[in-house]
Amino acid sequence: MRTILTFASFHSTLILSKSYSNAFGFPNVYFSPFISLPRKRASTIKMSSTDTLMDSMSSACSEALSRPVRLEVARGGGSSGGGGASVSAATDSESGVKYFIKKTSAGGGGEQMLRAEYLGVKEMADTHTIKVPEPIAYGTHKGTTAFVVFEYLDFCGGGSQYELGKQLAQMHKCFSPNGNFGFHVDNTIGATPQPNIPWDHDNWADFWDEHRLGHMLKLTGDAGLDKSTVKKLRDKTKELLSHNPQPSLLHGDLWGGNKGFAKVPSNGDKISPVIFDPATYYGDREADVAMTYLFGGFGPDFYRGYEDEWPLPEGHEKRKTVYNLYHILNHDVLFGGMYLSQARGMINKIMKD
Repeated sequence: MRTILTFASFHSTLILSKSYSNAFGFPNVYFSPFISLPRKRASTIKMSSTDTLMDSMSSACSEALSRPVRLEVARGGGSSGGGGASVSAATDSESGVKYFIKKTSAGGGGEQMLRAEYLGVKEMADTHTIKVPEPIAYGTHKGTTAFVVFEYLDFCGGGSQYELGKQLAQMHKCFSPNGNFGFHVDNTIGATPQPNIPWDHDNWADFWDEHRLGHMLKLTGDAGLDKSTVKKLRDKTKELLSHNPQPSLLHGDLWGGNKGFAKVPSNGDKISPVIFDPATYYGDREADVAMTYLFGGFGPDFYRGYEDEWPLPEGHEKRKTVYNLYHILNHDVLFGGMYLSQARGMINKIMKD
């Protein structure tokens, strides 16, 4: 979704036109381990009535890192992130380490949204292909505020778009562990619910029809189309997506504002490509690449790097409009305005291909 730079920029405001209540039914899991540890359900730490939000986040990080953490507010925050969560920074007074903090109301699906983001970023981090802000912990404070804690990155100018493309292709070579399309949790694309489960689809065209195009058509009232046209669109889309792609790990929301470059201490402060604010799932890698064309921000070197690592198959140009229709319909859900007209133009193009 085209939102505001979150980790890399802290001076803009996200405007959303709609909110969604109780979108998913995730269990109340409060703390998860640091990226290098196996995923497991950790126990809840008991808090006193006088504990602050910062205390709750400190306890979550202490649990995840197996060492004392005492977070204090730091400079470097104040904007809204994807889905409306606010972004800030905190420093551990015990170690001097700085972290990104995202928080939102725990109600109305907020806790589930941040939990899903944590799990999606962790899935990408575990590939060791392209840099993401390593997820540290997530949880809730007194049942009212949800939060997630990430590694703090020093974003900067410069960096190689060629390496960005090459490393994205390397991540796309990481395939679904069960061979199916989807993910083990539902998540959000911006603030819009994005269904991924049940994670049992082995046919890409069927997955896209049910969980992506069909889902957005329901949310937009079939984009104002009659039933006959909707059926023709869905049939044509399934025909275009009959190329049997492998289920690659996708970022899922890869517009220009969700990528950047940062100095990475573990890599000798080398300026490295970074992606963040994902809507992660396993799908056709072309969907990620297609979105990079939607709002700009990716140069020729990016596409050259991607092609050098893993060339796109024949027919990807025709499928690009199919994949980007999903995001434009989502923009109509979130913002309205001109996006429905743009979506109808894309639908006409798909029907003619």
